[in-house]
Amino acid sequence: MRAGGFLIPLLLLLAGCKPEPEAPALALQPVPVQERLPAPAPVLEPGRVSIRGDDALADVLSWTLPEARIDQPARARANARRALAKGDLFETGESAIPLLLALRKLEPDSAQDARLLEKARAALLAQAWMALDAGEDLASLRYAQRHGTVLRTLWPELPEAKTYLDAVDRAGQAFDLCLAGERALRAGNLDAPGGALELFRQAQALWPLQTRAQRGIAAVEAAVLVEAQALAAGGDFEGAYAELARAGRVRNDAEAITATRQRIEAMRTDRIRRLGDEGLMALADPAGLQFARERLAEILRIALPGTGAGVALRQRIDLVGHYGLFRPGQVFTEEMQAGGRGPALSVLPRGGFMMGAPEDEEGATLDEQPRHQVRLDRGFAMTRHEITVGQFRRFVQATGFVPRATQRGHSLAYDARSGNFLRGSGIDWQSGYDGRPAADDMPVIHVTARDAEAYAAWLSAQTGAHYRLPSEAEFEYALRAGGQALYPWGAGAPPASVGNLAGGRDVSARGRRWSNAFLGYGDGWWGPAPVGSFAPNAYGLYDMAGNVSEWVADCWHRGYRRAPANGQAWVNPGCRTRMYRGGSWASAPAQARSAWRASGGVDVTNARVGFRLVRQL
Repeated sequence: MRAGGFLIPLLLLLAGCKPEPEAPALALQPVPVQERLPAPAPVLEPGRVSIRGDDALADVLSWTLPEARIDQPARARANARRALAKGDLFETGESAIPLLLALRKLEPDSAQDARLLEKARAALLAQAWMALDAGEDLASLRYAQRHGTVLRTLWPELPEAKTYLDAVDRAGQAFDLCLAGERALRAGNLDAPGGALELFRQAQALWPLQTRAQRGIAAVEAAVLVEAQALAAGGDFEGAYAELARAGRVRNDAEAITATRQRIEAMRTDRIRRLGDEGLMALADPAGLQFARERLAEILRIALPGTGAGVALRQRIDLVGHYGLFRPGQVFTEEMQAGGRGPALSVLPRGGFMMGAPEDEEGATLDEQPRHQVRLDRGFAMTRHEITVGQFRRFVQATGFVPRATQRGHSLAYDARSGNFLRGSGIDWQSGYDGRPAADDMPVIHVTARDAEAYAAWLSAQTGAHYRLPSEAEFEYALRAGGQALYPWGAGAPPASVGNLAGGRDVSARGRRWSNAFLGYGDGWWGPAPVGSFAPNAYGLYDMAGNVSEWVADCWHRGYRRAPANGQAWVNPGCRTRMYRGGSWASAPAQARSAWRASGGVDVTNARVGFRLVRQL
């Protein structure tokens, strides 16, 4: 019995059923006798141990009339009245009944003494019934039995006395049964034949006013409900519900059973959650796949049919080989050792696409062909925004790294007076497109691919994950976001506010307009915009179609012949020319195409190229 040990005594205490100590008689005041008798009850089974066998009860049942000495009848009568008023009826020679009986013997014709004795007898019956009504503990029951002894001794033929004596006898038997039931309850013998439940029910039948029996039955039910919860805590929910049904046969307390059922279901939910968490945590290591499958099997065993429990773990088991602990579409950041969080990332789904431009695509070049199938069998995460000036600043301050433009002392920036890109002194990663200081939420520009890789290495060390530049295939896959059209947004003109593009309605501070732009389009920016100023694409990535072009990991190759088909970067050791992809704020419409690609030297920095990173899963 799992609910044994200290738990059964606790249930008894909570139910009000506790071992009975020896106690003195109670001093109860007389009250009018009321109707209080229970219906006739079954006779106690032969051989049942009665409380009358208790040695301590011998004193209760051995009452004899105390001797009352009457020297002065008037004084004795006054003393009897005072004792009667105090409820002191029979225990000593100075109690009311011994005095009045002695007076009756001395003066048998005294009507006054006869009336007083009748009042004393009525008070005795009132006290007796009060004691019996309070007979939830041994002291009260013995007090009631002592009253019965007095009545049996003095007025055995009185109908009221006979009625009381029958009642107190049945109450005593019920009390015995309650004690036996409590012993059975402590022993864990709950509802088997002869167990606690049967004993409490017999007590209740003998004396329905015995609330101790009712509490005992409630304690049996509570013990069964505790066992149900213990089984649920151990994962045996079928057994737990069998115990709930058992509890319903004990007392059928709908409120208690419903509350326990809710706790069991909460345990089931919590266990399923913990099993799922354990399985997911195990999937951080490929060796934990079998453990995760075992947890999934346990979830399916204990879950209710049709609840869909374990779906998340099943999906993660299916996807762990492709996404690690992540899932497609998930957005997350990572804690950095130096404090704070890294850039926000979006998990891209694995899949395939046709990379490059078809032969008949308007504006296409041979460098974008042949169009070929690329399959990315493993998902990856990409920073949602281009890396910002503020993020890059933290890296430079933490490491003391000196980017190439800072070393060199110049970069290419937009000249507002001429409308051209010119080399300007003192321009580096802290500068905007026009050479002036850039705000922290602007995309970092005037950086090389090697600067970007240095930032990626630092971020990797800070987070414990692997950050890198995306491959050219990964970038185009992310840029297309499931589409295969001419532009990232589709085949036609750009929809309103799709991105920071060169639009025919854009005007510089000096009134210049683009000579080769999307007619009728305007985004309100001449130069880069703060990252995330426009809506994300279908993969949750911002500014893929414009704002700034971005470095990728690949070296320059003319065309795609012999290009990797698995999405990996196409690199040559020591290459001096790197690739960048994606349109910018100053790109002509042909350069905003999904297939457009361009190259730049490893030392090139300008106002149009920044970067974002991939985090391997």
